[in-house]
Amino acid sequence: MTIDRFLKTALLGLSLAVAPLAVQYAQADNLRILRNGTQPVLNVPMNRALVVESDIPFAELSIANPAIADISSLNDRNIYVLGKAPGTTTLTILDAAGELISNVDIRVSPDVSEFKERLRQILPQEKIEVRTANDGIVLSGTVSSTARMQRALDLAQRYAPDRVSNLMSVGGVQQVMLKVRFAEMERTAAKMLRTSLATGGSVAGGDLGLELGTLSAASDAAVDAVADKLAPQGLDVEGAVLFGFNAGGLEVGIMLEALERKGIVRTLAEPNLTALSGQEAKFLAGGEYPVPVSQQNNTITIEYKPFGVELNFIPRVVDGDLINLELEAAVSSIDTNNSIVLSDISINGFKRRETSTTVELRDGESFAIAGLLMDDFTDRNSQLPWLGDVPVLGALFRSAEYQRSQSELVIIVTPHLVTPTRGEYLALPTDRVVPPTERDLFLRGKVAGKPGQKAPNSGAAGEVAKQDFTGSYGYVMD
Repeated sequence: MTIDRFLKTALLGLSLAVAPLAVQYAQADNLRILRNGTQPVLNVPMNRALVVESDIPFAELSIANPAIADISSLNDRNIYVLGKAPGTTTLTILDAAGELISNVDIRVSPDVSEFKERLRQILPQEKIEVRTANDGIVLSGTVSSTARMQRALDLAQRYAPDRVSNLMSVGGVQQVMLKVRFAEMERTAAKMLRTSLATGGSVAGGDLGLELGTLSAASDAAVDAVADKLAPQGLDVEGAVLFGFNAGGLEVGIMLEALERKGIVRTLAEPNLTALSGQEAKFLAGGEYPVPVSQQNNTITIEYKPFGVELNFIPRVVDGDLINLELEAAVSSIDTNNSIVLSDISINGFKRRETSTTVELRDGESFAIAGLLMDDFTDRNSQLPWLGDVPVLGALFRSAEYQRSQSELVIIVTPHLVTPTRGEYLALPTDRVVPPTERDLFLRGKVAGKPGQKAPNSGAAGEVAKQDFTGSYGYVMD
């Protein structure tokens, strides 16, 4: 008995708790019709039915467009309304005397209740509003990223194919500053050892002249001077030692060349550029080189080829702080060693390092998108046949050269989500350089005045102007 009473009490409590919800649902799906009363619009989801209740018994029903909604009477007071196609029509209700009881506007729209539920499950944090318009779906509100907006649109297409209107906006930071660093190191080393031997004199009637070695010099039948044969005028000789001796009418000269070269080159470029998400940005710091181009009728026109630091990129904020980068970067310079001459016109070549790629990374993260390591080695040995193979003395008839070149290049990109700031908080490189006074220029020989004479000395810009120009300026980093 105790268990039976407990079950009955529980069922009674459950029925009392559910009763308000059932009444609320019934009121939402039913419309009461009063004579000469103002009737609200009856919204019926497509392929679903509602019941309309009339306080006055009716005798005749009429629907303006049966293709939009279908009706049937359950009794003399209840009407069954079924939504068939999107649109608006009118339900007319008459009494037994043929007098009008009421006209009810019936609006049939796509059923978006399931779509709203799925949208809340997939994107619970997004504030997206869903409405119906004619036979389509309208999405509005603010989403946190373009990726989540695309997910909502893809889901809406499942319920209303090709009938989705997008009125959503993307919130959050949508401006990206890209920092690109080009770093290149070149190292060269060269060693050379050459020997040259020449003889001459008045023996054999002055017709004796002999030159051995690897030095290129004019060979005359009569040698006036050994030095002129070993190092003639106009020949580039570095690190050379010349000595000789006379043996009667025979003159002997020996020249030794020993040279060692070392060099290092450092190239660094760091362009920064800001663009809106989805928009292309271009940057060029350098110049344009004129290149002659042959045209018809033996005419020549000039085209300009850009060189310097080039940066083109399209950022896309995918989701939150995840950024997709479509990037083209290049560093080029004029190379006079690779020039050509055409019709008395000298055209220089270009030394160019470039990359083109697409990567994804988050705010503040860095990626080495390109790298190159080159190591060139050259070893050459020249000698006179047979004489160069003689032990010890054969070194006088040999020439050895060694050259090695190493180059290393790396390109690193770092994106940042940025927002603009007020102009008074920005400092320029020129803020710390002021013109000198006449006393400083003429008496002290200074070409710049003291820092702070005309530079900002108050506020945030003054504080920045006192610092070195390092770091990021002009943006607020998130």
